Amino acid sequence: MPARTIAVGDVHGCAKALNTVIDAIRPTPDDLIVTLGDYVNRGPDSRGVLDALAALQSRCRLVPLLGNHDEMLLQARTGRPTTAATVAESLRRGRPPRDWTRELARLTPENWAFLESCRSYHETEDHLFLHAAYDPAQPLSRQPDALLRWHSLRNGIPGPHYSGKVAVVGHSSQKNGKILNLGHIICIDTYCHGGGWLTGLDVHTGQAWQSDRNGRLRTRRGPR
Repeated sequence: MPARTIAVGDVHGCAKALNTVIDAIRPTPDDLIVTLGDYVNRGPDSRGVLDALAALQSRCRLVPLLGNHDEMLLQARTGRPTTAATVAESLRRGRPPRDWTRELARLTPENWAFLESCRSYHETEDHLFLHAAYDPAQPLSRQPDALLRWHSLRNGIPGPHYSGKVAVVGHSSQKNGKILNLGHIICIDTYCHGGGWLTGLDVHTGQAWQSDRNGRLRTRRGPR
């Protein structure tokens, strides 16, 4: 089997869904799997998600990105003040910044090491991978964290990146459970924790693997 490049959307503690999608993908050592962040919070088993991702590192070339919820958890662990973006998002949604006590108590040193290893973005010959959004005129190395991890597509969809590469993102949940494909940007946060699906997408063929939070699988073959 030729090497594949596969993106996995926002997991949000849905460990059963993640394990189902990984089993369906059947990763090989040559495959590149980019997970787009938001491994924790909202779903039932953040620790199970992080354990599964750590185990996946031995089966493929895994590139884990950091999501805004992962960033907030790391901040809560150190006791540092939350970022302005964190507070602004919480107030926009009409609730105070989250209490992370439950997650902090359950995670292991290995879980923390995994979160600390996560990157802000990944770039290949044809695609850009990031959690949230981007400035079309700037290389990924110069993108502000507020865009990479916090900007919702509901507040504005960026135009095509100057590189001509297709951006693959999460963060902006598609509550209809469908992949949002605008040509220059593809969003694969398909709302697993809220009744939708966790999506794994082969970015070259368009094949998709999806599972609900209870581990029920559905698949779709390209084109996108």
